[in-house]
Amino acid sequence: MIPRTYTDPSVLAGITSGEPWADPEMDPTRIDWPARQAAAAIPFRVVDGRPVNPCESTGIRYGRNQLGHWGEQVCADALVSLYDYNRHRWIVMVERSDGHGWALPGGYVDPGETPADAAVRELAEETGLILRHQRWHLSPPRYVPDPRASDEAWMVTVLARTWLGHFHRTDFPPVTGTDDARQALWLPADDYDVLADYLADAHHGRVFPAHRDLLTTELDEVTR
Repeated sequence: MIPRTYTDPSVLAGITSGEPWADPEMDPTRIDWPARQAAAAIPFRVVDGRPVNPCESTGIRYGRNQLGHWGEQVCADALVSLYDYNRHRWIVMVERSDGHGWALPGGYVDPGETPADAAVRELAEETGLILRHQRWHLSPPRYVPDPRASDEAWMVTVLARTWLGHFHRTDFPPVTGTDDARQALWLPADDYDVLADYLADAHHGRVFPAHRDLLTTELDEVTR
């Protein structure tokens, strides 16, 4: 079978317009891979000057698919939870504007930025919820099976978790979709099945594939 090669036109458009998320280098063999490997959150190999996804084969061996970078990109995702007075858990999620479903607020960790700071920034940008002085609990970096990834461009995330306390339903902190989020909502999430079923029934929606395993695991571990 001939290895598939693909880079989405949106990546090329991003390079042309100088978007910061789009690595302008078209030939990965010209990248300083030893430096990137030394800084990587999850170790990966380089074969013939090209990075190799450390966790899965995506079906796209060469190119970046829909991601702008080569190799690893570290992100931070914010898992913000609270309880209503019936002891049901709710979390903030956003509907992605790219059609990939509902996700935790999050995005790239900028150079010089900590994952906690990135999570707070992305949360504010995507939902309007500002929690700069909240206590955050960080999970170790983990690979996420992003549908936009390739064998040469993949995502790693650090999950930042916080719990806001108990609220009456009418007093939940307001959230609204901004930046690249169509909308932001508090969603019931006693466990993953409750969350997924509610999204399907109330919004004809689905959980972003990259966050399914993460949320299945983490909803039982949110700080209370």
